[in-house]
Amino acid sequence: MRLKLFVFLLLLPACMIKGRTFHVANTVVSHDKNESVSVCKAIDALCADIGKVTGTHPEIKVGKAKGARIIIGTYGESKQISALVKKGVLKETDLKGHWESYVITVTKDKNPCLVIAGSDRRGTIYGIYEISKQIGVSPWYWWADVPVRHNENATVDYDYYISGEPSVKYRGVFINDEDWGVKPWASHNYEKELGDIGPRTYARVCELLLRLKGNMLAPAMHSCTGAFYSHPESKLVADSFGIIITTSHCEPLLLNNAAKSEWDSKRDGEWNYKTNKNTIIGKWEARLGEAARFENIYTLAMRGVHDEGMRGNLPMEERVRLIQQVIGDQREMIARHTGKSIADVPQIFVPYKETMDIYENGLCVPDDVTLVWVDDNYGYMKRVSDENEKKRGGRAGVYYHLSYLGAPHDYLWLNTTAPVLMYEELKKSYDSGADRYWLLNVGDIKPMEMGIQTFFDMAWNFSSFNIVNVNNHQAEMLAGIFGSKYKDEFQAVLDEYYRLAWIRKPEYMGFEYEWDDAAHTGLRDTDFSFGNYRDAQRRLADYEGLSNRVEMMARSLGDDNSTLKESFFQFIQYPVQAAYQMNRKFLMAQLNHELYSAGRYAEANWSARQTDMAYDSIRSLNGRYNGMLEGKWNGMMSVPPGFCALYHKKPNVAYTDGEEEKVPGDILEYDSEEKAGLKGCHVVDLAGYDRKTDEVNIIKGMGYDWQVVQLGRPGATPKEIKGQTVPAIEYIFPKVDRDFIDVIVYTVPFWPLHAKRGNAIGISVDGGEKSIYDNRFEEYSRRWKDQVMKNGAEHRVTFAVDKTRPYHTLSFFIGDSGQMIERVIIDWGGLEQSYIGPSGK
Repeated sequence: MRLKLFVFLLLLPACMIKGRTFHVANTVVSHDKNESVSVCKAIDALCADIGKVTGTHPEIKVGKAKGARIIIGTYGESKQISALVKKGVLKETDLKGHWESYVITVTKDKNPCLVIAGSDRRGTIYGIYEISKQIGVSPWYWWADVPVRHNENATVDYDYYISGEPSVKYRGVFINDEDWGVKPWASHNYEKELGDIGPRTYARVCELLLRLKGNMLAPAMHSCTGAFYSHPESKLVADSFGIIITTSHCEPLLLNNAAKSEWDSKRDGEWNYKTNKNTIIGKWEARLGEAARFENIYTLAMRGVHDEGMRGNLPMEERVRLIQQVIGDQREMIARHTGKSIADVPQIFVPYKETMDIYENGLCVPDDVTLVWVDDNYGYMKRVSDENEKKRGGRAGVYYHLSYLGAPHDYLWLNTTAPVLMYEELKKSYDSGADRYWLLNVGDIKPMEMGIQTFFDMAWNFSSFNIVNVNNHQAEMLAGIFGSKYKDEFQAVLDEYYRLAWIRKPEYMGFEYEWDDAAHTGLRDTDFSFGNYRDAQRRLADYEGLSNRVEMMARSLGDDNSTLKESFFQFIQYPVQAAYQMNRKFLMAQLNHELYSAGRYAEANWSARQTDMAYDSIRSLNGRYNGMLEGKWNGMMSVPPGFCALYHKKPNVAYTDGEEEKVPGDILEYDSEEKAGLKGCHVVDLAGYDRKTDEVNIIKGMGYDWQVVQLGRPGATPKEIKGQTVPAIEYIFPKVDRDFIDVIVYTVPFWPLHAKRGNAIGISVDGGEKSIYDNRFEEYSRRWKDQVMKNGAEHRVTFAVDKTRPYHTLSFFIGDSGQMIERVIIDWGGLEQSYIGPSGK
């Protein structure tokens, strides 16, 4: 029995074993003089954090100090850490040669010391900020105003904790499309003396990254913003924090050609390597001369200016040759300026948009370079490494979006990417070798806080997540801030918030397409129905209930003179209530149009006023956001108009003078699925299968009804559907009075893993001939645009059935493993159009 207990304790993570208790108040912090500036900054921050929590600010002493009770140091730099290794307090094998790792221990002395030792400077910094987190200082204490609660008896409990290396080597954010948030906020508020995003803002960003255990930053780069290197202090600030600078796919060798200060076609000529090579090389040489002494990750190859395609309109064969030459020239420059072997310098190649085609057509990317795979800007990975690419020395990485400006529609406003989708797509990538570099497009940082936290927690320790617990991650985060008693409520709110946004993002409620033809441009009424399906009523009621729910939670927080309510507003109340008002605005406008056309003018007047009120409510919510905390965030929050989107505007409505307002009660009421116009149909309960194989999972946290069926594990070997005799999953559905039925299958619109894979599933009814559905599409095609806007691909197939059978069996077969079914409808005459609203179950 004793042996079993001993083995059990050995298997527990160090952080789960109750350690020795250390009181952080009234203490002295000691570090060696050799510590880097970045570690010293973090030590200062820790002392400030202890002061905020306990009311007593620790004294900092350099060198071995009598009475020191917190000892901080980096392996190979700190004599104190070396001495503790020799004494056996620290194990050298836990630090030597490890990337960004740390050890935290409390010594066994009569007057114990807290020891924080890092394998390198960032490892030490992460250990420092882990203590801050343990005593109650959130990484979001400044960026989301999470209050720091006073606790003069604050303690940490550690025996001997080893962090281990991060799951992903390089982890960072890209501040992008900053025109409507962080740029006006910094220019007119936080850095109004500079009038730009500059070193003061970047200092706050760098600190946040370190507290999140990140290590790299891709700075803002739109033309409205001064280029990162145009403010010389910015690069010094990043280096002083220990943050690596990387750049987006369109900024080769740290050069931002979207900024006039960096590249001006009137001054510099065309951004064309074939015709203007010397000028371009001159720019790169100058940038490397300025920046190569710092820690950077270099983007190779080139695109056009900013986010445009490569200039020159060259045939594909010549494009491949030219980019091959560009990469060779760039690597020679990098090696010369850094003085290092080129294989020792981190470099990335990002096959984004047209550069993916160049890569697929034969571009040879050197083996030591990291391939950074991209999503399609809407959360779906366009591809991952194939079997040969998995063997690359440079491994692979990911560029993922929480915010995007582009076709078919921008989503720059709210954080609505479902955590389970993010996990699923990142896991596909990670399992295929993408463990070197993860970059997250975060837009303006705010209000993407929860998505950012989930991303960085996965990047740090991916093995701690699975397809079940990832959906609970953000609720647990919020419960840790606002109280564990709210955990279940937070889970329910977030599930509903993400589900409604999955069906249709708030930014898409104008049912417009951007950068499109005339037939698809401009605001129009939604696909939700006030008539047949009554899913418009259901959507409004669901959002209203959600909004009321967070309002009641906000009121229950009380008034403790802290920033708790303001933090709650930023994290959850503003996104929920703003999303509700955006939906209310467009759905009430649609109802106005329908009522006015029907001659119900009094009721049309009522719905028109509801539209106006919703529009005003969004403005009011924005005003509250920008005005709270004495205007701390003034300029940060608006409904970004993009460059050609119209959803931020008030839709046209019709008023009739002289008519009273009347509530259209008969229309706004809804009752059940029968009243929703789904007669003659059967919506399959995906979790109510008759039988399934072990290869199939029911996953919650995605899909129109917030659960999906996953047919097999992504990455598994594809199967030949035709010869299969055993279905992966089967459903029984009732007798029908027709000879034919339509099976409508909605799948999550994944891309094939790579060129050798597809998206095939098999479907059959009553054991008959299988129909194979393989969702293939091209980026920017109408099919793809519709799918990403709807978060679903629709396939309708007709089957002959024997109407004398008492029941029928619907079977699905695995083709390309990992496909997800989000809804199935059996239709024998009741479904007049696509139905994407809630199933009503």
